[in-house]
Amino acid sequence: MIRFLMTVLFMAGLAGAASAQSSYSIQPGDVLQIEVLEDPDLGRDVLVLPDGSISFPLAGTVRAGGRTVDGVASTITSRLADDFAVEPTVLVSVASLGEGESDLIDIYIMGEANEPGLREVEPGITLLQFLAASGGLSRFAAEKRIQLRRIDPQTGQERVYRFNYRTMGGDDSIRGTTVLAPGDVIVVPERRLFE
Repeated sequence: MIRFLMTVLFMAGLAGAASAQSSYSIQPGDVLQIEVLEDPDLGRDVLVLPDGSISFPLAGTVRAGGRTVDGVASTITSRLADDFAVEPTVLVSVASLGEGESDLIDIYIMGEANEPGLREVEPGITLLQFLAASGGLSRFAAEKRIQLRRIDPQTGQERVYRFNYRTMGGDDSIRGTTVLAPGDVIVVPERRLFE
């Protein structure tokens, strides 16, 4: 009786895991395990590339990002159908999840920063925290004319905000506590001769 109950609980756990996988939205960095029952040689683990695609023999490039395992299996099945006498049985499961790189956002800094370039940072970082993470300002920085350039996602237009490092805000300046958004570009211009 105990063995029977353990078997039932184990099967229920497997059914729950299968249900969770069938509704999971595949992300870049995930590894998918793909099996074709009619041809075991085709079975393999494939990495979901940053653009959300995978490559599978005889099926070519398949869009996987944002889709479910059932959707990917259906696409691969239809693409393999011409190579088999009967429609193949394709099983797709998530072998491992990506590293969660999508939690970081890209912010750029250029000009008179001590460490210009691209930084991947946690969401919620403020302008002042980001400047500190970029090694601060060089001695040639125009501290009163720092720019935060941001693209409006709805209009696609760029807005330029001015930041005065010396006063940490004030008239015609955003504050150092301004939260940065993905894709923001911070421009630190060079100081003028008598500035």
